[in-house]
Amino acid sequence: MTKIFHTEQGPVRAVDHVSFRVGAGERLGILGANGAGKSTLIRILSGILTPTSGEVRRGLTLSWPLALGGGFEGELTGYDNVRFLSGLYGLPFRETYDYVQDFSELGRFMQVPVRFYSDGMRMRLAFALSLAMNFECYLIDEVILVGDRRFQLKCHDELFGRRAHCGMIMAVHSAHTIQEYCQSALIMKAGRGRILTDLKLAARIYGEL
Repeated sequence: MTKIFHTEQGPVRAVDHVSFRVGAGERLGILGANGAGKSTLIRILSGILTPTSGEVRRGLTLSWPLALGGGFEGELTGYDNVRFLSGLYGLPFRETYDYVQDFSELGRFMQVPVRFYSDGMRMRLAFALSLAMNFECYLIDEVILVGDRRFQLKCHDELFGRRAHCGMIMAVHSAHTIQEYCQSALIMKAGRGRILTDLKLAARIYGEL
């Protein structure tokens, strides 16, 4: 895939001929400095952006980026947003709502319009909804765990424990995180990418970028 942005300074290749594959249960980490193209790549994979050339072939159901709270309708309550998305994805509303309410721990705020939520509350709602959809592959852009320490452990157990069978694509700044959770790494610099299965080598290269 290639993504070119046209700016006043000329064309910028944010993603430059990047290609990879992630299967069920496989975890790919994306490493790169700010401006390397990580977030642009995640947005292409999620469908938020379209590539200038190339294509995304989705053999697994693919989530939106975890904890992405910008897609909610602010005038709707948490309850109404769950109702809308469960209908959109063909899921039973009551089961989906019960899961989201329990996992997000938002309580009475599920009946409050989302525009009144803090950023943390929006991320809790988005995180819980992402998990309720039972996607086969999850996209993570920087934010892996949200909330206080107890809630972080809850998210960790759900993602890396109960959903170990799912694919995962993680764009983070921490080489340690990639070494702990992934089987391979995509090192990005100026839009270009290289896949490595030697995660120690990947961490060393990332440290030299």
